[in-house]
Amino acid sequence: MMVATDQPLVSIITPMYNEAAFIVECIESVLAQTYQNWEYVIVDNCSTDGSADLARARVEGDRRIRILRNSELLEAIPNHNAALRQVSPASKYCKVVFADDQIFPECVERMVNVAEAHPSVGLVGAYGIEGSRVVWTGLSYPETVFSGREVCRRLFLEDLYVFGTATSLLYRADLVRSRDPFFDAADVHSDREACVSLLKNSDFGFVHQVLTMTRVREGSRITLSSEVNTFAASGLNHLVRHGRDFLSPEEFAGCLDRSVSAYYWYLAGSFVRGRDTAFWEYHKRALQAAGVGFSRVRLAKTVIARIGAAALHPKESIQELARVRS
Repeated sequence: MMVATDQPLVSIITPMYNEAAFIVECIESVLAQTYQNWEYVIVDNCSTDGSADLARARVEGDRRIRILRNSELLEAIPNHNAALRQVSPASKYCKVVFADDQIFPECVERMVNVAEAHPSVGLVGAYGIEGSRVVWTGLSYPETVFSGREVCRRLFLEDLYVFGTATSLLYRADLVRSRDPFFDAADVHSDREACVSLLKNSDFGFVHQVLTMTRVREGSRITLSSEVNTFAASGLNHLVRHGRDFLSPEEFAGCLDRSVSAYYWYLAGSFVRGRDTAFWEYHKRALQAAGVGFSRVRLAKTVIARIGAAALHPKESIQELARVRS
């Protein structure tokens, strides 16, 4: 284990907005780190629920920790970008911890160890807990370094997702500084897009240990994303933007065809169940932004196909409907 004097500086960043119920637990998880050489910056996005007061009371007197307040209320992703601009120029690594999440005591130490041992690694992930599930699995044990190209190829070809959220990752600070803004404010899943972009020129490190906890709760971004299926929209967008950098022309064409077909299958099910105008406007814009466009004819044909499949396999259709609603 490295002693503090040998450890590179890590900037830990928490963007916060009205997280009074969780911010103290988040701070406690940072304070419990076995890694010693860190600074911690909490950026308050004009909270109105006393979050900042609770944070200040918990960290009072700790010179490693700063609490800043935005001059105006920002949307979520611009707020994350503003927070990342607080990374110290002296930091070698950056660790985001969202205010309703937690990191386990060995998180920073284990991730930094992988990055320090392998300079080609641009970001490091690990297993995490999301709600009650262990997630971000699928990479072979005991390897800890994976080609960035191969990780992204498996993302597009096999739908293998191992990045998690920003809380799940450690970034090299120079890569964070090289992108301004770091996250694309137009992309709900800009954390995934940032990973794909960074892995064009770096490798992916991974710790085979549960190191983070992502909270799933009513009204959270994860819950809202699941309700509208923003994952399908962003996944298609990322494939169109970046897929050609990792896939052969034949592979890209096959992935695009499968992605669009799966998207319309989902939309057909949504049509049968009935969704509001805002839902349809969102997905029309997403398909148009991806350069695919929205086809009423294709949707109608897919609705007919889906109804036919439901008639032939009613049990499987009921189970699929239950999964979508849960």
